[in-house]
Amino acid sequence: MIITTLKGLGGNMQQWGVFLFSFLFLLTHPFYTSADQAAIVRKAQKKTVLSGYTRSETQMTVSSEVSGRVIRVNYHVGEEIGKKPFYEIDPAFINFEIERTAHSLEKLDIGLKKAESNVAYLNKEFLRIDALRKGDLATEAGRDAAKQSLDQAIFELESIKTERAALKTAMDELEERRKRHAIHAPEGWIVVRKMVEEGEVIGSGSPLAGVADFRTLVVPLSVSDVEYEAVKSLPEPFPCRLGSQTAKAAIHRVNPEFNEQTRKISIELVLSDYSANMRGGLKFTLSLEIDVEGLLIPRSAVTSRYENPRVALKSGGETINVMVLGEKDGNLIVAENPKLKIGTELVSESGNSAAD
Repeated sequence: MIITTLKGLGGNMQQWGVFLFSFLFLLTHPFYTSADQAAIVRKAQKKTVLSGYTRSETQMTVSSEVSGRVIRVNYHVGEEIGKKPFYEIDPAFINFEIERTAHSLEKLDIGLKKAESNVAYLNKEFLRIDALRKGDLATEAGRDAAKQSLDQAIFELESIKTERAALKTAMDELEERRKRHAIHAPEGWIVVRKMVEEGEVIGSGSPLAGVADFRTLVVPLSVSDVEYEAVKSLPEPFPCRLGSQTAKAAIHRVNPEFNEQTRKISIELVLSDYSANMRGGLKFTLSLEIDVEGLLIPRSAVTSRYENPRVALKSGGETINVMVLGEKDGNLIVAENPKLKIGTELVSESGNSAAD
């Protein structure tokens, strides 16, 4: 056949050279089927699916710091919090207190002006008498009386200033308490429950409603140590499923406490890159390959005669008996053996089966 082909090439030296190169390459690089090539020992793994349901990243209870009657509720369950206050409490009584305190401040301001005017007058009078005393035109007793009147006026002025400062502090407190009659919740959060409606009378510290932040969704999971290590090994953010849609996830929080009953730990994944509705209860799934007991080797690497399965090492040809534990995707799972390390090459022979 080669001679015939060479004759067909004739005198074309270029074609003859290409043919010769191809011929020699085939002689030195024979083709092998996958069944004839050496197999690799791998760690046995199995597929598992972690599943859970979405919830809001943060929830909080809205409570009242003051008592009174609810006169307005601006949001209801399912609505997003805006700039308006969530609840408004009747401020009538606090307004009365503020008005009364304001009148007291006005009265003190008048008294303060009178005291300042009196101090200025008495100071001028004292300076006049003091000058007369130096010229022996006034008695020592007159000078002392003027000094005493000035000192008393100064004390009275300082007392009024102190009283006004205390009343101003009380006014600031009342103003702050009045602000708390308008109860706000974080803007952008969603109302998930309401315990109080318009017209009800509440006490200080009463819980009014619950709100949640659904702008970021998380998924709480309870996982084994092997599952946790498999999730940690994924490059973040890793792909997952959110209902019928795709999404990305990453580890958000890990609770280090170990549950002795379930023998699992609790973790929380945070989701991103999803177009699903921002709500709780969406089904989350994450497919994983986790390590299990045993080694994974190709079925073609196992020979079995007289129900005695074994494999042969490519290096040295040593045969090793194996115990078959199961199978997966055309491969066999065998018990671990100190002579079969991960990555060991085995001789693969077509047609062999561990179930002969």
